[in-house]
Amino acid sequence: MEKETVVIVEDETKVAELLADYLRNEGYDVHCFINGDGLVNFIADNKPSLLLLDWMLPGMDGLNLCKRVRQLYELPIIMLTAKSEEEDRLLGFESGADDYICKPFSPREVVARVKALLKRAKAQIQDDWISLDPIKVGQHQNIVEIAGQTLDLTPTEFHILKVLVSNPNKVYSREQLFYKYHNESDENNARKIDSHIKNLRKKVSAAIPEHDIIKSVYGAGYKLMYPFS
Repeated sequence: MEKETVVIVEDETKVAELLADYLRNEGYDVHCFINGDGLVNFIADNKPSLLLLDWMLPGMDGLNLCKRVRQLYELPIIMLTAKSEEEDRLLGFESGADDYICKPFSPREVVARVKALLKRAKAQIQDDWISLDPIKVGQHQNIVEIAGQTLDLTPTEFHILKVLVSNPNKVYSREQLFYKYHNESDENNARKIDSHIKNLRKKVSAAIPEHDIIKSVYGAGYKLMYPFS
């Protein structure tokens, strides 16, 4: 069976080597970077399973590097940082991180978080449906069911909802949502996402009028709130 690959981006070499040793002992293939140079190309060429990303890096910091990676690729990302305030954690999640571990940390805890996140990611891929009760989005066919009703969505609306349901509470910019559907960057056309979101909200609200689930995040983009309010 092919090994799962974990990428560590950490400028403290002793920390990176310690984590790499623990992960290799658990059977993972590990690659380390001291900064973001070459990271995007490595991800494109090697399709790693997970990214461990330090916040404080020379050059482009981990927060902006996370945003850059998330614009292009959908892989699990765990942020490593000494910043422990709630506001900092929220910034980490809004940049696209799936999990957040504060320094100092136990290498065993990091390994446990890696295992848990990879397990969730694999389960999501293997399921026929992505489910957030009462929403069900087809993994392999363009079908959305909400509260037992099948929604009539355009391909773009389906794509947007699938991305948001797959990653509840994660903020996506217009550009990210556009890229994930068209696989290209286009700032002008990305603004059309606003119209698609507006239409999608109407269709979702018709099925579950008691919930307002797709939220605008000022200056950042959109997210799906879960639990629903």
